[in-house]
Amino acid sequence: MLIAADKFKGSLTAVQVAERVTAGLRRVVPDVEVEALPVADGGDGTVDAAVAAGFERREVRVAGPLGEPVTAAFALRGDTAVVEMAEASGLQRLPAGVFAPLSASTYGSGELLRAALDAGARTIVFGVGGSATTDGGAGMLSALGARLLGADGEPVAPGGGGLADLARADLSGLDPRLAEAEFVLASDVDNPLTGPKGAPAVYGPQKGASPEDVETLDAALAHYAKVLEEAIGARAAEFAASPGAGAAGGIGYGALIVGARFRAGIEVMLDVLGFAPALGRASLVITGEGSLDEQTLHGKAPAGVAAAARAAGKEVVAVCGRLALAPEVLGRAGIRRAYALTDVEPDVARCIAEAGPILEQVAERIGEDFLR
Repeated sequence: MLIAADKFKGSLTAVQVAERVTAGLRRVVPDVEVEALPVADGGDGTVDAAVAAGFERREVRVAGPLGEPVTAAFALRGDTAVVEMAEASGLQRLPAGVFAPLSASTYGSGELLRAALDAGARTIVFGVGGSATTDGGAGMLSALGARLLGADGEPVAPGGGGLADLARADLSGLDPRLAEAEFVLASDVDNPLTGPKGAPAVYGPQKGASPEDVETLDAALAHYAKVLEEAIGARAAEFAASPGAGAAGGIGYGALIVGARFRAGIEVMLDVLGFAPALGRASLVITGEGSLDEQTLHGKAPAGVAAAARAAGKEVVAVCGRLALAPEVLGRAGIRRAYALTDVEPDVARCIAEAGPILEQVAERIGEDFLR
C-alpha cells in the first residue's frame, strides 16, 4: 500500500495526510504494510515533500516579496537541490490581507537559488507556484547578478510595475554556476508570459491586481521582454511565448532566460522523490489533494500519480476534501474511486477544521472496501 498524496491546502500537510490515512487503514487491518511518499507538484509544500523523502532541510535568510528578511528553506540531497519559490516569494510571505501586485519582488527566490549553488547543488529542481509576485523573474535575475537599469543608469524599482522604466539589461554578471548546473523549472502552469493567457491576466487578480494593474503589468512585462531581446537576442522573445514562462508571475520566464528546462512539476517531483521504486512495491496506491476538480486534471499531483500508476498496472484510489469530478472522469484519469471528507461530514467548515480525524474515517472506508 503506497500513500502518495499532496497536501489538503489550509488543513493538512502532505505528511499529515499520509499519517491520517495510515491510522485509518490500520484501524481496519492493524498489520497492513503502508509506505508513505508525500508528493507535491512544484507549488507550496514541495520542499516539505522532498524532506519527507529523505532530503536535508536547509534554511537561509533571504528577502521576502516586500524586501523584508524572511527565513526560507530548500532541500538538499547530494548535489541535488529542491528549491520552492513560494518559500521566499509566496503569498504566504505577505502580511494578512496585504497584496502588492505592482511591487512584490522575486529577489529572495534568486537568493535561495544562490544558496543552493553555494551548498554544492549541481542539479536544481525549481518548483514555482503560489507566488505573491508578477515581476517576470526580474528580482530573481537581479539576485543572480543581472543588472536591470533605468534611463538614469540606476536599478529599476522592484516588482513588475518598475519594469515599465527599464531601459537596459546587462546579464554579463549572472552567476556562472548557473551555466554548469542542470536547472529544471517544475510547474503545472504552461501559460506564456503576456497576453490574454499570460501571467498578469490569468493570475494577477488572485494577487490583488485590479483590471488597471493587470494592464500595467502586462505592458511592463512585454517591455521587459523587449529589452531582454535587445540584450540577448531573439531567444528572449521565444522564451516569453514558451509554455511555463508565465508560471508564478512570470518567474518561469526568468528561469528560462538563465537556462532552465521546463517540465511538468509532478513528473519532476515523482522522479526526484523516488516514486517508481515505491510504486513497484505497492499493491494499491492512495493519492489525493484538498479539492479534486477540473484543475486536478491539468498537471496536479493526483493526476500525475494516477497516470504513472496506471502505466505500471497499479490500482489507484483518491482521498480529498471536496470532490467535483464525475466517476467516469476519474476513471479516465486512472482513479478507480475517490473518497471525500464531505461524504462523512457534509459541513465544509467542519471538514476544514477537523480534517485529520475525518480523513481517518474516510481511510477506514477504503480499508473496508479494499483490504477486507
